[in-house]
Amino acid sequence: MRELMELYGDRIVGAISGWDRVRFRGTVRWLASLRGMGSYMGAHGILLKNFGEWAAGITSTLRRACAAQADSLGIPLRYLDRAGIDKEALARQIAQERGVDTGDICMFSVVEPCVAPLIKGDRASGHLELHMAPRKCIFIYHYWNDPVIGFGHTRLQTWLPLSVTVCLNGRHWLERQLLAESVPYVKDDNCFPFIADLQRAQQLLGEQLRTNWPALLTGLLDRNCPQVRSVFTDPPLQYYWSADESEWATDITFRSAADLDRLVPSLLRFGLITAQSPTVMRFFGRKVTGGKFQGQAPDEVVSDLRRRYEGIRLKHWVNRNSLKMYNKAGNLLRIEPTINNTRDFKVFRHPDDDPSRPASWQKMRKGVSDLHRRAEVSEACNQRYAEHLATALSLETLQQTVGPLCSRVRRYGRTHRALNPWGSDDAKLIAFIARGENHINGFRNRDLRQWLYPATAGATDKEQRHRDAGRVTRKLRLLRAHGLIRKAPRTTRYLLTAKGRKTTTAILAASAADIKRLLEIAA
Repeated sequence: MRELMELYGDRIVGAISGWDRVRFRGTVRWLASLRGMGSYMGAHGILLKNFGEWAAGITSTLRRACAAQADSLGIPLRYLDRAGIDKEALARQIAQERGVDTGDICMFSVVEPCVAPLIKGDRASGHLELHMAPRKCIFIYHYWNDPVIGFGHTRLQTWLPLSVTVCLNGRHWLERQLLAESVPYVKDDNCFPFIADLQRAQQLLGEQLRTNWPALLTGLLDRNCPQVRSVFTDPPLQYYWSADESEWATDITFRSAADLDRLVPSLLRFGLITAQSPTVMRFFGRKVTGGKFQGQAPDEVVSDLRRRYEGIRLKHWVNRNSLKMYNKAGNLLRIEPTINNTRDFKVFRHPDDDPSRPASWQKMRKGVSDLHRRAEVSEACNQRYAEHLATALSLETLQQTVGPLCSRVRRYGRTHRALNPWGSDDAKLIAFIARGENHINGFRNRDLRQWLYPATAGATDKEQRHRDAGRVTRKLRLLRAHGLIRKAPRTTRYLLTAKGRKTTTAILAASAADIKRLLEIAA
């Protein structure tokens, strides 16, 4: 992010990072497992043959309670005849029609897929058995515009195991914080084309991270669905809260839409050209050495470019997690990772939350106790992506950037030959150092040797390997003489310099552009 800001500081106002949409799930753990539900039924004398009547009674109680809550709040409870309706848009329309700026807006009742228990007969044993299976049931949506956290909703499954979803938006929350502090702003959907004090806005987004999430979410549940936790009294329902899906957005604010529009095509083209699987994996913090993954490789890495109503979007998917970049609201460039699969990341904690066991790097959980680490991981993804994109932007001409490579240079008393960026040998060398993972992770003599001489890379002949290593050493010396790479201190790795990133990006972009496009630019 720093490199991007330094390069275009005169055209960029600033940037803010924080939560965008977060979907929380509330689960009663013992009720969501067959063993726990079976134990409860056995302790309370509920026979399997009476399960349907008992479960239907709970559902009826909840639906009546929601209807009574809607009446007491004076809001409509509307049945939706299909699940595909845009409920958020409909809720906003109702809020506008009813003149609701703060408070409860409406409730929706809709049939949607769920996972719920049912009783099946086992033909082999002749006994009834309890199973969890995909089914459909009534869900109750409650939309509100909270005076503190802004617009959101709760979603209650009226069938056992009574799971709950709470959807919040960090940008709507930020709007309430800005209003409370009288900071002028302009809001468009869930982004801010203008905030008078970006530094204070970032501080307010940081305050959201210090939220007591279980207390906040349980309070919203009790306020919006007051009967759900009282359906069971022995024991009372205690919800375990997790973040099913989270979006962390970095909004870079440009001074004008025209400034951003001139850059977006270059950014998108560069993003697609360099969107190789190892490069994308590095954005998500995975270690890549010599183009190979460390640990388990992903099933699939996908990159996709689409034009939408709001702007153009470039998106990368890895194992149900994604990272996207798009322009929005005219002058905003947004970089946004979406995390669904937390097991791809790690958090430093005590195993099983046991303080007696030494802390170590464990797989990240969906529980809100690891939400702080999810924010750190998401911000790191955005920073790596922004730094990678910064290499696509340069105010110099191609001649100014690449021209010096085509001349001899003198370094430490020795003269080194010129490079031919589009010659077969040097082009292959430049293509390797331009690989996205090398921008971030660096590379070794061995990695470059495997790229240039794959036929002999795995040879058992030590003399041949020694000859190849010597040839690569001379090429590395040549790249260092031209200032494209530098040696990382106390390692055998080489990293691209700022000049190297800028130069290789210019060469790749020019190599991929057709003549017609180049002539249009020159004109």
